[in-house]
Amino acid sequence: MKLLEGKNAIITGASRGIGKGIAEVYAKHGANVAFTYSSSVEAANELEKELQELGVKAIGYKSNAASFEEAQELVKNVLDDFGSIDILVNNAGITKDNLLMRMSEEDFDKVIEVNLKSIFNMTKAVQRTMLKQRQGSIINMSSVVGVKGNAGQANYAASKAGMIGFSKSMALELGSRNIRTNVIAPGFIETEMTGKLDEKTVEGWRNAIPLKRGGTPEDIANACVYFGSDLSAYVTGQVLHVDGGMHT
Repeated sequence: MKLLEGKNAIITGASRGIGKGIAEVYAKHGANVAFTYSSSVEAANELEKELQELGVKAIGYKSNAASFEEAQELVKNVLDDFGSIDILVNNAGITKDNLLMRMSEEDFDKVIEVNLKSIFNMTKAVQRTMLKQRQGSIINMSSVVGVKGNAGQANYAASKAGMIGFSKSMALELGSRNIRTNVIAPGFIETEMTGKLDEKTVEGWRNAIPLKRGGTPEDIANACVYFGSDLSAYVTGQVLHVDGGMHT
């Protein structure tokens, strides 16, 4: 059963990892996908082709969600190409980990800008369209770290916690127009990025998780399908922890 048949979705930061997983699962559920990438043109072209082969419309856009102007421009282009926007998945994010004593101002600012300001930029950009349509679903990708905190990740944790506060506020502001805003807080998800870590560290993490495994991009994508589809028509302002029980 295709739960997103005919819906148009924007997914930011989708050329690899979790974003790519969401794009693939969305396409399998019948959604047309507009996705952004920052630098990997080749990966973006490949993904575009892969999604189109699933029988949906798919276009990749080189766009930096941390730029207010580029977010406005992106939404304008997507509307020209797709006609409407039903779902926004704010997934683009970076880390610049360090203990506070070694963290530079630049490393703090950059993470807040890419992870948190991008949510403001993109929500502001799609808001008018969704208000006019009187429907829409906004899904923001936080993290277990945004809920629990983590040593060496003060900037990342602050950005991901800020996202939760922003999303809850949007749920209250936009709810009367049938625009829903929800948050997914992934735990330890195994992607290309974690593949670079040594096996012993990864094993330690897996053992600390009640379900005894890392998550997959598909685990996160399935939660995104729920929030993007009419299955969650009466759900807004919520944080869904997809983390194998790390946060209970």
